[in-house]
Amino acid sequence: MSDVLYWIWLQHCIGCARCFDNVLDYFGSIEAFYESNYLQKKCCSELNDNMIRKSEEFTLNDAKKIVDKCKKNGWNIITYEDSEYPVKLKNIYNPPAVLYVSGNLPDIDNVLTFGSVGTRKASPYALKASKVIAKGVARCGGVVVSGGALGIDTASHEGALEGGGKTVAVLGCGLGANYLMSNADLRRRIAANGALISEYPPGTQASKYTFPARNRIISGLSDAVFVAEAGIKSGSLITASFAADQGRDIFVLPSSIFDTGFNGTNKLIEDGAVPVTSMNVILSDYKEKYRTLDISKSASFEELLSDEYKERDIPFEKDEQLSFDKIDEHRDNQDKMTQTAAKISGNEKAVYDALTDGYTDIDSIAARANLDMKDVLMSLTMLELDGLAEAGIGKRYRKKQA
Repeated sequence: MSDVLYWIWLQHCIGCARCFDNVLDYFGSIEAFYESNYLQKKCCSELNDNMIRKSEEFTLNDAKKIVDKCKKNGWNIITYEDSEYPVKLKNIYNPPAVLYVSGNLPDIDNVLTFGSVGTRKASPYALKASKVIAKGVARCGGVVVSGGALGIDTASHEGALEGGGKTVAVLGCGLGANYLMSNADLRRRIAANGALISEYPPGTQASKYTFPARNRIISGLSDAVFVAEAGIKSGSLITASFAADQGRDIFVLPSSIFDTGFNGTNKLIEDGAVPVTSMNVILSDYKEKYRTLDISKSASFEELLSDEYKERDIPFEKDEQLSFDKIDEHRDNQDKMTQTAAKISGNEKAVYDALTDGYTDIDSIAARANLDMKDVLMSLTMLELDGLAEAGIGKRYRKKQA
């Protein structure tokens, strides 16, 4: 227990995404750092005034409160020295001192781990590709790592779960934080089939600083990083940059040469990233390294799509959202639906937030929205009229596809 408390204390003092090696080299151990006085800390060039102030104010009792909160919620704490800490992550430049975990972290070091990132406002083409590729990786025994956000992240996690595999979401906030509640059900399913992890203490709210920092963890956990769609200044390119620095492979979904807002991926190809044209492009380099990777379960994109469309009761050949040359049209439609969705409230919003891109039965929607059946049916009717929901076979509903 004492070791855990010291590591939590260290991470609080140094700050997340900071390299702690030099501090420990200077003092010899975390315990010696904790016991040092103000003057001794001041003499360490690795510590700034803010770090010293935190080290004086934050105590092991404060760290104990964090441990107690994790125990109460069933969350695990993995420190840098623990045997469960992934070696892949330990070997990056500035690994997290502490990881907070909801669920069960897969055996990261002995399976293919596939990072998947991209824009939140992705085209239907990129969303579909990300979901299918993640599904293909998961079917063969790989673990999909992403960020739990909207857009490409959500599609990647959903694909991994549909493929019957495990997935890990690296959060840009602390466990239990009130963030992106529309994805709460997805996070629950991820924790049941993998893990939610964060280097931030429970309850830490997301900010513009936390997301770039978590990107190094996504790439650090991964053998390869797949970038589905990204602009030149996209945060996904930050992940790709981390991946390159960490010696990870980088795969890219080629973008339309006319889609200038998302040509960051094409720039990655110019810089040497591998364009994904088949599942074999991804899996072939790892089949010798990981015995857990079952290549016999590999499938073509068309086969993976056909499976998914059978589940969703939609004829594969009739779904126009797959058309590459209609990306701009689809994105305009998506923007209009996003604007419409921002205006709804009350029961309609609760039901809309309970819907996903896949068809869901009414009982499940009612449970997610915490509403009775009458209110759900009325809200679904209004959402259909607003162009935000659509019905499938067997009274199942999903979010309207652009």
